[in-house]
Amino acid sequence: MYRKKGIVIFIVIAIAIITCTVFIAMLFTPGKQAKNIVDDFYQYEQNGLFANSWDLFHAEMKNKFNKGHYLQDRPHVFMNHFGVNSFTYELSDVDKIENWKMANEMEPIEIVYKVIVIQTYKGKYGNFNLIQNVYATKVEGEWKILWDYKK
Repeated sequence: MYRKKGIVIFIVIAIAIITCTVFIAMLFTPGKQAKNIVDDFYQYEQNGLFANSWDLFHAEMKNKFNKGHYLQDRPHVFMNHFGVNSFTYELSDVDKIENWKMANEMEPIEIVYKVIVIQTYKGKYGNFNLIQNVYATKVEGEWKILWDYKK
């Protein structure tokens, strides 16, 4: 009798360990991590913390515009011109893409993860959505954000 209970307890514990391991592994997949960094980026933007969001850019993005210009231009265009204080956003599922290029003339990045971001603005000119493909890649152990500049 005790032997059967011991086997049942062992099986229950083994199933619990396997379930926890699978759940934890799913939380730390590259796709989930990529989506998390995109979410972090837009949380910063939503809260007006543009210096923090700029810090998440890939080096090639930082070459597109310096930090000072970004800190002035981004809130000016997206908040002042639209007549809003903030926005809401939604993130799509993640797509893994191999050999992606940020611009036609650039070298490909081996692996990126694409997330479609839908920002919803409600302002003086009405309600509208801005839809953008956002890409994340891991550089030297850190996740970085890229935008598409292909023509």
